[in-house]
Amino acid sequence: MAHIGPRLLVLMLSCLLCAMGIPKQAIAQKTLAVGVLGSDAGSLDPHVSTASQDKIVTAWIFNGLVRFKPGSADPKLMEPDLAERWETSSDGLTWKFYLRQGVKFHSGYGEFTSDDVVFSLKRAADKSFSTAYSAYEALSEVKAMDKYTVEIKLKTPVPSFLGLVTNFHGGMIVSKKAAEELGDKFKTKPIGTGPFAVKEYTPKSNITLTANKEYFRGAPKIETILYRFVPEEASRELAFTNGELQLIYGTRDQRWVERMRKDKDSIVDIMGLGEQRTLHLNTSIKPLDDPRVRKAIAHAINRDEVVAFMGKDVSRTSYSVVPEGYLGYTADVPKFEYSPDKAKALLKEAGHPNGFPLKVMVTKVDPLRLPMEIIQEQLRKVEIKMDIEILEHASWHKIIRQNSSAMVLYGAARFPVAGGYLNEFYHSASIVGKPTAVANFSHCTAADAELDQAKKEADPKKQLELWAKAQQKIMADVYAIPVFELMQVWARKNTLDFGHNEVDSISNGPMLNEETKLADK
Repeated sequence: MAHIGPRLLVLMLSCLLCAMGIPKQAIAQKTLAVGVLGSDAGSLDPHVSTASQDKIVTAWIFNGLVRFKPGSADPKLMEPDLAERWETSSDGLTWKFYLRQGVKFHSGYGEFTSDDVVFSLKRAADKSFSTAYSAYEALSEVKAMDKYTVEIKLKTPVPSFLGLVTNFHGGMIVSKKAAEELGDKFKTKPIGTGPFAVKEYTPKSNITLTANKEYFRGAPKIETILYRFVPEEASRELAFTNGELQLIYGTRDQRWVERMRKDKDSIVDIMGLGEQRTLHLNTSIKPLDDPRVRKAIAHAINRDEVVAFMGKDVSRTSYSVVPEGYLGYTADVPKFEYSPDKAKALLKEAGHPNGFPLKVMVTKVDPLRLPMEIIQEQLRKVEIKMDIEILEHASWHKIIRQNSSAMVLYGAARFPVAGGYLNEFYHSASIVGKPTAVANFSHCTAADAELDQAKKEADPKKQLELWAKAQQKIMADVYAIPVFELMQVWARKNTLDFGHNEVDSISNGPMLNEETKLADK
């Protein structure tokens, strides 16, 4: 290999960074440059988007009535946000929230009031508009008692109800005036009350955010955030190494983590909530309509091998279709231990002694592609021949929702309550192609009765039992195979201080707020 001189190397790096849209000059210390996975924003409207790259940034733009304590995703640690306090009736059906006064929306859209809360929650519950609507089916009435008081009535008690009004997805409060005035433009010009406001959106390049100087908790220490879409991992790492980015979405791989930790100027943050990687089986495609075949696939997958490859710091095995740690999770489910012999016996019984082929679509993104290639080799040992087509991430997201792939390995983290997770992925209303589907790839019909009953169950203990039974039924018929949970991995320069300890995040990324600061080197 020819020797590359330092001048030539600098020139090459400069050209690459310019091609990425990242300025060559040093970025001021009041500006934080962030590099994330994804080629573009889907929508910055929090009631619409479910994409990870959108949820990360909307968490800096919007508030809820309550919030997770920064750096936490523990429902027990929720605290006041736009509401100063709240109270509930003894039967849990009526909630009253007393709002902060004097809170201002971005860009001169006026004071936050109860009208914005009523508008936002009704909007989040709108089946024709919101991707979060299913979580709000228990809402009976939302009304403004006065300018700073909101009353919410429920049809049935909701466990961890505060999760519906927290700073996540449907719980985020938008400006009624801005949403009505801007219409479809709101998805790229969102108006919230958070520490940072959107200044400019450049498609397929970046979002520029500026500090909300009137933020009710105090003006942020960072003046500008450059939120850049850098889908290629190598490009993100290169820009980070050379100081053009101070915070990046990392590679969720043990080797990458260990290598980055050797850099004295870098800090690697591994945090929850982890995304559970689940293999959804398309039961509309033969022979996956046969439960024996699905059980054979479950026995052929060696979870420990996958986790060993991904790494002990960044992953852990999963057995239930609800991630461990969620309210309502149960470990008491059929586990289908790794056994190629049992897999072969089931395939023979189902009439496939020589296996069969499957056409599978996979994203090129490593945290999904690599484990899928491991699973491909594991299935090959029992004569199941997986023909993988690797797609760009955005194209993959589109095509898997068209029922084109026999299996889909998908990662998801949601609000940590079993009901929402189960309904989104395992209720028949979420089957691909149905107007009620959000982001599902399985075809589960096994647990509708339990899930529907759980929505109406007033006794929290019985509700937990219903969710447990739903998990058991889904796993017994193997509509999906939980494989492992992959933690969130970010890298930052040691000059960046979040202002809190990032243990868990509900938004898939670090919470940047008024306390976050970027020190001089």
